[in-house]
Amino acid sequence: MKERITSLVEQALAGLRERGELPDTAHPEVQIERTRDKSHGDFATNVAMVLAKPAGRKPRELAEQLVAALPEDPAVRSVEIAGPGFINFFQSLEWLSEQLASALEGQRLGVPPAASPQNVVVDYSSPNLAKEMHVGHLRSTIIGDAIARTLEFLGHHVIRQNHVGDWGTQFGMLLAHLEEQQDQASLSAELSDLEDFYREAKRSFDEDPEFADRSRALVVRLQSGDEYCLRLWRQFRRISLSHCFQVYRRLGVSLSEEDVRGESAYNDDLPRVVEELEQAGLLTESDGARCVFLDEFRNRDDELLPLIVQKADGGYLYATTDLAALRYRQHELAAERVLYLVDQRQNLHFRQVFAVARKAGFVEADTELAHLGFGTMNGPDGRPFKTRSGKTVKLGDLLDEAEDRALALVREKNPDISDEELAEIARVVGVGAVKYADLNKHRTSDYTFDLDQMLSFEGNTAPYLLYARTRVASIFRKAGVRPEDITGTIRLEFEPEQDLAARLVQFPEVLEQVAERGLPHLLCNYLFDIAVLFSSFYENCPILGGEDESLRDSRLLLARLTAETLEQGMTLLGIETLERM
Repeated sequence: MKERITSLVEQALAGLRERGELPDTAHPEVQIERTRDKSHGDFATNVAMVLAKPAGRKPRELAEQLVAALPEDPAVRSVEIAGPGFINFFQSLEWLSEQLASALEGQRLGVPPAASPQNVVVDYSSPNLAKEMHVGHLRSTIIGDAIARTLEFLGHHVIRQNHVGDWGTQFGMLLAHLEEQQDQASLSAELSDLEDFYREAKRSFDEDPEFADRSRALVVRLQSGDEYCLRLWRQFRRISLSHCFQVYRRLGVSLSEEDVRGESAYNDDLPRVVEELEQAGLLTESDGARCVFLDEFRNRDDELLPLIVQKADGGYLYATTDLAALRYRQHELAAERVLYLVDQRQNLHFRQVFAVARKAGFVEADTELAHLGFGTMNGPDGRPFKTRSGKTVKLGDLLDEAEDRALALVREKNPDISDEELAEIARVVGVGAVKYADLNKHRTSDYTFDLDQMLSFEGNTAPYLLYARTRVASIFRKAGVRPEDITGTIRLEFEPEQDLAARLVQFPEVLEQVAERGLPHLLCNYLFDIAVLFSSFYENCPILGGEDESLRDSRLLLARLTAETLEQGMTLLGIETLERM
């Protein structure tokens, strides 16, 4: 609708210029905003006020000319001028009703596929295989998944990349410790707790000089391609990844094993990356290390900041691997857009990597590279969330607690439901509550982990949205009809119906914003608005029990579209829904 009104205003401006009523230089950017007060219309623009001074006219006089020059459009019921020259647009209720009917007819709720689909690489989750997934991996995993799902729904070709940490010097001590466990009956059982395994390996490395020497020797052999070490490494990698995918399944994340492309995948390409940086004249030696210095990256003392790609001992760094990955994604995956879901504290690193990749020709000039940074999940003390003993919280343990709390809450509200159904509801509510509480925050913000608030049935929470969805299902059960069997025209006679309808048709716009800006909280806020507006509609516009069947069907259709929008929106967030709670 914003685009539609923008086009109308631009046509009116062009007409005024052609008639000499506006100077040819008057080409302002037309800003259309949604109004907060519906008595002032649904949309408004201040373009007449912006143009008044350069045009040498009074704003209101210019607004009147603009309104007179506006082409007619079936989507616009009326246009009014307010105050010193604001132009307010009122949507046509008939047009709105037609949009709702169109959304119900197709499979996409009125969301058009992308006009120019792109190959989009989304780099997310990326756990370190030396340790189990913990709360620090939650944000990258679920924010990245929501963005990937939304891009796919809009018609883009999404290539997921799980850049796991499966290479590096720490694997020497892990392989040495793994080697000591080979005589045990079940290696998988020994690795059932990766945190304990890592701590034991680290203790041996710190306290046993012989173990430390063996670890260093194993690193050298591993990096030189020794088959024995590679076999041990593959074994550890396989078991570590199985831990990750257990968590992914619980979270309902769409990552698969085919999406895993870890640091090790680029190991053989690192010397060539450095060589090509050298050929491009970008390398400088500093204290024995090979670095790239770019003039746009300086510290507070105005000193150049290095991007180190090779250490003095010949070893490579994260930057080298990231450059190799970028080149692979550009040339092998044909990426047109690459999105990195990584902690925002890595912002400088990615800005440097992106700049160097462009100067070296690893990526094309028109390929979009974006670091979508995020804040941290904190405990009540405002610091990164940890256990009372100060240990990092395992993601699996966090989900266990959420499900246990949800089970107690649901059992209290529904004592007559079977234990099996209670457990399923608790799983969906518990996991959904944790995910939604995270996704509902602005991506760049830190937030405090609070399970009580997450599981509340009041406010902008997953349980509130899930309940709104089940409320619609219960209406159709009471009516004794299937949603898809209801036909007729949607009548928008009362304000609660109109408010709900106006928000429902904004679904495509919201998804475009999520895809463009990488901000899933915009979708969360939209779904919450839909749930609140539906509640008002439900309370003020009785759906069942009246004698007017066409009005009943109209409201059932509006309820159906609400449920389908909530369902689709939550699916894009990676959250399951329920038929009853």
